Amino acid sequence: MKIEDVKKVLILGAGTMGQQIGFQCALHGYDVVLYDITEDVFENALTRIRKMASGMAGRGKITREQAQNALMRITTTTDPEEAAREADIISESVPEDPQLKGRVFARFNKLCPPRTIFTTNTSTLVPSMFAKETGRPARFTAFHFHDIRTNNVVDIMPHPGTSPETVDLIKDFAESIGQIAIVLHKEQNGYVFNTMLTKWFEAALTLAANGVASVEDIDRSWMGVMNAPTGPFGIMDQIGLSTVWIISEYWANENNDPQAKINADFVKRYVDKELLGAKSGQGFYTYPDASYRRPGFLK
Repeated sequence: MKIEDVKKVLILGAGTMGQQIGFQCALHGYDVVLYDITEDVFENALTRIRKMASGMAGRGKITREQAQNALMRITTTTDPEEAAREADIISESVPEDPQLKGRVFARFNKLCPPRTIFTTNTSTLVPSMFAKETGRPARFTAFHFHDIRTNNVVDIMPHPGTSPETVDLIKDFAESIGQIAIVLHKEQNGYVFNTMLTKWFEAALTLAANGVASVEDIDRSWMGVMNAPTGPFGIMDQIGLSTVWIISEYWANENNDPQAKINADFVKRYVDKELLGAKSGQGFYTYPDASYRRPGFLK
């Protein structure tokens, strides 16, 4: 399969990243299907996609016509057979559990055409952890997006069994949807940027969980010294605290790291209260008027 043969993109998981990836693909002319296991997630997903499209048009990044055309290319379904039909590329964004991802891919391997390329948007796992379960390891790679609203960098991380043709096609696809492709030469938990980012989050969470300083003062320290618009906790809110907690807990258990477990428990206190970050209106900060965005935050 060549890039000109790619017509339909299937997004597995209609959460925050699935929404962003789906809209970006639709914006560049691809037919997009959002798949999730329950219908009730789609109302919120489509509302957020429309809001994203309107915001990008309002900032002049795209035209109103481009936004509307992209929205018309997006459909939703809870039917796996319908979702898989004629899919050329899958982008998977289900929770960060390698067993779960493996089960999802195994199911779609039975339903998708042989040509379909499988990709995972995992943030911290590596594709070899569930490549075998996909049933098509040569046509499987990690294809990781950051926040599409603010940047256009993607990571392509093959596992040892990924074919060069798959890497080449996904690189061409990335460029076709306006992304800068960073191709890794070997597997690395966290890719390039996230390897650096997770260490930063770990340091910030350790300071807060151990009572060294408040969330606000930790962010003030970073923002003030680095002249940055956001600190680590503001960024965690944007990512979503459920995602931060799942990743933190997984690696805390995987590495049997006592401090990492304390950090994960610190985030879980917010998740248990459904304080999930910007998407829920409250996390470490309250949205939409988060205090770190106000002029007096650093005073």
